[in-house]
Amino acid sequence: MAMNDPLANAPRRVTICEVGPRDGLQNEATPIATADKIRFCDLLSDAGVTFLEATSFVSPTAVPQMSDAAEVYAGIRKDPDRTYIVLTPNERGLDRALAAGVRAIGVFTAASEAFTQANIRMSIDASIDTFSNVVRRAKAAGVWVRASISTAFGCPFQGTVPVADVVRVCERLLAIGVDELSVADTIGVGTPNQVIEVVNALRNVVSFDRVGLHFHDTRGTALANVLTALPCGIHIFDASAGGLGGCPFAPGATGNVATEDLVYMLHGMNIETGIDLTKLRTASRFMATRLGRPLASRAYTGLEAADARAARLAAAST
Repeated sequence: MAMNDPLANAPRRVTICEVGPRDGLQNEATPIATADKIRFCDLLSDAGVTFLEATSFVSPTAVPQMSDAAEVYAGIRKDPDRTYIVLTPNERGLDRALAAGVRAIGVFTAASEAFTQANIRMSIDASIDTFSNVVRRAKAAGVWVRASISTAFGCPFQGTVPVADVVRVCERLLAIGVDELSVADTIGVGTPNQVIEVVNALRNVVSFDRVGLHFHDTRGTALANVLTALPCGIHIFDASAGGLGGCPFAPGATGNVATEDLVYMLHGMNIETGIDLTKLRTASRFMATRLGRPLASRAYTGLEAADARAARLAAAST
C-alpha cells in the first residue's frame, strides 16, 4: 500500500530573501570595505537572488558596520526584476533611505516584551507606534514595506513566547499597512511543532503570499523547520549566504539558515528557487576571503571540498 506523500502540498517554487549583506554582516567585528559590500550584493544578484537585504540606515554609532549605508545602496547594481530592501528603524533612517532613492524598506519589532526592552528600550506597542509613521510615509511615497517580528519562537530573556502574542503583533503590523511579514526565530530555538502552531495561528490572519519565515540554525533545527513549513503553504524564507549572522543576545549562536543549505535542500526536492548554487558559492567565497574565516554553511563547505578534491584528482591525472 502506497504511503501518502507528506510533501504533496509543498510549493513547487520558493522565494528566498537573502539577508547576508545586512543581517549577516551587521554584527561582524571585522570592518568590511564599502566596495566589498557592493561587490557582495552584486554577486548575490548574479546568483539569481530576487529579494536582497542590502544594508541598514541605522545609527552609525549603534551599528558601525552599516555606517556606509548610503554609499552601499548607491553603488550596488539594481536590476529591474529584483527588490533591494534596506532597514529603516525610525523616521531619520527613512529620510536617509528616501534621499538615496530606496524603493523597499524593512522595519522591526518583536513578539516578546522583554526582548524589545533589551534591544530597543521600549515596549512592543511603543515600537509599533514609533515606526507606524515610517510605514505611512513610506507607503505614501510608493515604497514597499516589510516588517520583521523577532523572537516569535522563543526569547533569551522571557523564554516561551505565546503564539497569541505573535498573532497580535502581526495583526497590528498589518493594520498599519505593511506589505509583508517576516516571522523570526531570532535565537534559533524553534522546533517543527512550534512552526505548525505559529503557521496555523496565522492562517486566518494573513495570506501566506505575505508571510515569510526567518530561521536561525543555533540548535540545528533551521532546515527541519523549513521542511515543516513547506506543506503548510509557506513559500517565502529568509536565508544568509554562507550562514553569516547571529544574535548578540544569544551567545555562541550561529547565523541565519545558510542560503546554500536551503537551496541545496530545495533543489534536491525539485522545488525551484531561481538561484544558481554555483554562483551563490562565488558570492559566499568572496565574503569569506574578506572576513578571513570559514563559513558556517554545511552545503558550502561540502561542495567547496568536493570541488577542490576533483581539481586535485584532475591535476594528478594530467
